[in-house]
Amino acid sequence: MLLEPGGDYDGLTLRGERFDGQDASEARFLDCAFEQCTLDDTDLSHARLVDTSWAGVRSATLRIASSAWQDGTLHDCRLGAVQAYAVRWTRVHVVGGKVDYFNLRDSTLEHVRFTGVVIDELDLARVRATHLTFEDCRVRRLDVTGATLKEADVRGIRDLQHLDGVAGLAGATVSTEQLVELAPALAEHLGLRVR
Repeated sequence: MLLEPGGDYDGLTLRGERFDGQDASEARFLDCAFEQCTLDDTDLSHARLVDTSWAGVRSATLRIASSAWQDGTLHDCRLGAVQAYAVRWTRVHVVGGKVDYFNLRDSTLEHVRFTGVVIDELDLARVRATHLTFEDCRVRRLDVTGATLKEADVRGIRDLQHLDGVAGLAGATVSTEQLVELAPALAEHLGLRVR
């Protein structure tokens, strides 16, 4: 199957398809399912996805910048570099899988959940998020520089090795253990001298 820029796709279940290098920018997907598909270097920028799910999708480079996703699920996907800056996600659930670099800069996230995901580097700089939740996730590097978080819960993030923009965590719920781990970054941000 060939995806097209600005295409309309309704009620499709796509299994084992390869969409490598295809241009589906500004396309609209309604009630579609991608199962075990490959989307390497596929362009979904400015696309709109509603009631659409991905399961077992693989992509080394995925371009979904400025897209909108409503009521969707990404389940057990293996993704390399995800260029998802300036997206608008509403009621999206990312379950399992692994992402090397997840760039969600300048995005608007509402009721978005990450469950059991392994993310090497998560970029949430300047994100505006309401009800953003992490459950049993491993995130090695996190950037929340300039983020605005409302009712966010990051207690489910573990194995965090590097944090940028600690002030961006304002409004988030953290665990006692995380607070202890964040103490050096918080002290540096506040200009505290610890002796």
